[in-house]
Amino acid sequence: MDDKEIDLKIRSRSLFDGINKTPFRYGKIELLKALGLDDKDIDNKPFIGIVNTWNELNPGHKHLRTLAEAVKYGILEAGGVPLEFCTIGACDGIAMGNIGMRYILPSREVIVDSIELMVEAHRLDAMVTLSSCDKINPAILMAAVRLDIPTICVPGGSNLYQVRFMPDYKGIATDNYEDYAHKFGCITCATYGACEAMGTANTTQCLMEAFGMTLPNAGTIPAMTQMKYMIAKNSGKRIIELLKNRITPSQIMTKKSLENAVIVDLAIGGSTNSTLHLPAIANEMGIDFDLEIFNEYNKKIPTIVNVAPSGDYGTPDLYKAGGIPAVLSRLKDFLHLDCLTVSGKTIGEIIRKVKVLDENIIKPLNDPIFPEGGTVILKGNLAPEGAVVKQSAINNKDMLKFEGPAICFNSEQDVTDALTADQIQNNSVIIVRYEGPKGGPGMPELLAVTMTLVMKRDLDKVALITDGRFSGYTSGPCIGHVSPEAYVGGPIGIVRDGDLINIDIPNRTLNVNITNDEIQERLANWKPFEKDIKSKALLKYRSLVSSAAEGAILKFLYSINSILNLIFLNIKSLKKKYFHFVLCIKKEEVN
Repeated sequence: MDDKEIDLKIRSRSLFDGINKTPFRYGKIELLKALGLDDKDIDNKPFIGIVNTWNELNPGHKHLRTLAEAVKYGILEAGGVPLEFCTIGACDGIAMGNIGMRYILPSREVIVDSIELMVEAHRLDAMVTLSSCDKINPAILMAAVRLDIPTICVPGGSNLYQVRFMPDYKGIATDNYEDYAHKFGCITCATYGACEAMGTANTTQCLMEAFGMTLPNAGTIPAMTQMKYMIAKNSGKRIIELLKNRITPSQIMTKKSLENAVIVDLAIGGSTNSTLHLPAIANEMGIDFDLEIFNEYNKKIPTIVNVAPSGDYGTPDLYKAGGIPAVLSRLKDFLHLDCLTVSGKTIGEIIRKVKVLDENIIKPLNDPIFPEGGTVILKGNLAPEGAVVKQSAINNKDMLKFEGPAICFNSEQDVTDALTADQIQNNSVIIVRYEGPKGGPGMPELLAVTMTLVMKRDLDKVALITDGRFSGYTSGPCIGHVSPEAYVGGPIGIVRDGDLINIDIPNRTLNVNITNDEIQERLANWKPFEKDIKSKALLKYRSLVSSAAEGAILKFLYSINSILNLIFLNIKSLKKKYFHFVLCIKKEEVN
């Protein structure tokens, strides 16, 4: 079919459905003309949404306005009408260590819903997305799947740390404490973009590419480069081709590409937060996601990317070594190479001529950073539904198996205070509970705790277990996402000081050394620890959010609270009708 015969206004034409023969048609045309469009734009050209998460509060996103301009140029050159709108994009780092962190994970759901509302309200034909950081990238993928209109993702890229400009730069990770303290003082953000190690932000940018939702190499190109600008412009051009060929995310984000994303996540030493976001994305895809898939693959897939916190370098080094295409080429025997990407090529076609440019950064499979995949799921009587740890970031391999007495805290602040007061002893296991999706609420990251532990040289044999979560930067034996969480009656809520905790990462187990009868007896006398939460947003989130094992997704009318509320409202309605009926009868008797 000739391009001229292809109607690209597959959705935006419906803006006039039902009103073509009414005066209101002209009113709507005038509204569109007020945006600067002319009759040819309105009648013939597709409306392409540019979903921008730009704001001036997040250094990972402050450059996205410039990238949006590049996307616009590409769309205009290809014959589309670019229409930009923004959604929220909070900065995890700024929110870290205070009550602000409780609002970060809930923002993922708000971003998804806001994109859906804007795109559907204005009947946009396709969209190009711009995002850089933690919860925002997964939200973009969730929205893409939900809307299923032609979509290309443009990751904002990583920043450069100031330490990179030091004369003796050899990477951003080290085992030497004095060197670490020196470098940490210099690890400031020298440019805009996502923090350059393999935290959640860069992990999810890499997974966008692994899913096939970005142009090749887009996941690792540094933020402040001409290459990033050109990727943005080319994405704007390419979206028109996707629209012409009616290629949507449901053809790209399949069960096979989901498995590819898990494999890549394990190989790059990705953030443990992937175990929250991949299930949430799968839920939007209509796929049941069992966390055991991480254990299924981590025995087969080694950690091969030498990027902090699992390795010595940063994400810009990964780009110079060949980026995600080079990683995919290393993993080709494990991947579904027939998966389609937004480039129009399959994964197999993209990597056909790709070479690894630096084997110090992307290691051979037979000489990995760690012999297994980075993320591990632990289960046992302390975490019946699962818990998560990044084994590749545990520098002291003696801590892969560890047993010690529990020291229990009911909030992040309590354990931070104890650490700064030197109340924690070596050979102990810190338990931090009531920081899960409901208990937090909001499941905050405990980076303030983990960073304090890192800086205390004498605490080199301490493990940390929580129903909250960690930054992707976290290293050491830090086990998070314990499910069920304490707030809903999970066993972590009944652990007492002095209980022996057994951690066995090689065998994937996490147990408290008490009997099942003792656990049940304690649970029978248990009451949840309640925090004074006044935020309506957080209380709404608490009432709807599922467990971390399910991705902390929102379950709307299916929640018990919602059902009880409906029953209560119906009872009130029936009571009103009953009293009205009785009142009418009494009036008749009087008459």
